[in-house]
Amino acid sequence: MAWGRVRTGLSLLTALAAGAVLLFVPPSAQPDTGPLVAGLVWPDAQRGSFTADLPDGSTFTPALFLDARTAIGTAQSRDGSGLRLVLRKTEGAVRVLRPAPPGDDASFPAVTASGDDVVWAEGHGDGRPQLWKVNLRDGRPPRLITGDTGDARFYQSEYDLLVAGGRVHWVAAGDDQSTELRSVALSGGPVRTSTQPGTWQQSVWPWLVDGVASTAGATVLRNPSTGRDMAVAANQRAVTNCTPSWCRVVSLDDDGMPRIEMMRPDGAARLMVAEGVVQTAVADVAVLDRFEVYAQGGGNADLTGNFQLFAYDITGRRAVQISPDAANVGYRAGVLWWSTGNRELFLWHSLDLRTV
Repeated sequence: MAWGRVRTGLSLLTALAAGAVLLFVPPSAQPDTGPLVAGLVWPDAQRGSFTADLPDGSTFTPALFLDARTAIGTAQSRDGSGLRLVLRKTEGAVRVLRPAPPGDDASFPAVTASGDDVVWAEGHGDGRPQLWKVNLRDGRPPRLITGDTGDARFYQSEYDLLVAGGRVHWVAAGDDQSTELRSVALSGGPVRTSTQPGTWQQSVWPWLVDGVASTAGATVLRNPSTGRDMAVAANQRAVTNCTPSWCRVVSLDDDGMPRIEMMRPDGAARLMVAEGVVQTAVADVAVLDRFEVYAQGGGNADLTGNFQLFAYDITGRRAVQISPDAANVGYRAGVLWWSTGNRELFLWHSLDLRTV
């Protein structure tokens, strides 16, 4: 994202103000004009914030929030030897879920949770990723589920790893422009594999969506369990991404400015979300089948180089400002997060959209 880098020039006070204004400013202090802000529109929604640094001085980067105040993410080990996976709470508690593997260039490209189980893909240098799991309650160390992941593909989506029917599901590139649908039991064991012609990524379970390698985006959704295909209405000179419920259509208006719209896969119920100096902020479409998250220039963003963060509420037909000065936006499993501040000193903030 062009606006996504955190810039210098803000003090800690500015960072705190930018993140907390939506949480603590009373209605009487809000201006009469301007965007609807989340703190007023959704006063009871659960929120959280914490500094980017862990107590040992390492920088924490979220990968998943279990709720607004509990995050799982990555941080360098204390001696800087490698990346580790940690759980932290806004009140300060930190738990290392997976220590940094020694002498290895580790990465964690996908993380998901199902009940008390946290599952992640763990990369090691140029090798194929492994799948690991830890139970947050039983006190046992993490265990390897499988190393048989194939040429796994992760698209920065909450659907990259899906847990359904007691199994972990993901996709891998197959031969001859095909896609392998792979799964393994949460307890480990042999990997099941089936193949679909074409290039697909996972969507809302059990659906797949095509268009990963196409400049026009999605043209069809497929349920491999039933063999049912759902065609996506064509959109000229636009990029379309879909779930079975909604599609996001990004195009240019007559002045060459970006425009974001929503529609049903068959083209019905078309809605204007935003246009002008705007762009999508997260990979997933219409999260929770209700919110389309996007970024917009202007406001504080013109001074800081960050952006205004909005969620378009499809149900209420309105855009709600999440933050006037945001960067590094992420979303998984109902929780939206972003940072405020500068490269040297910044905060993470979260909003649990499930509680709106």
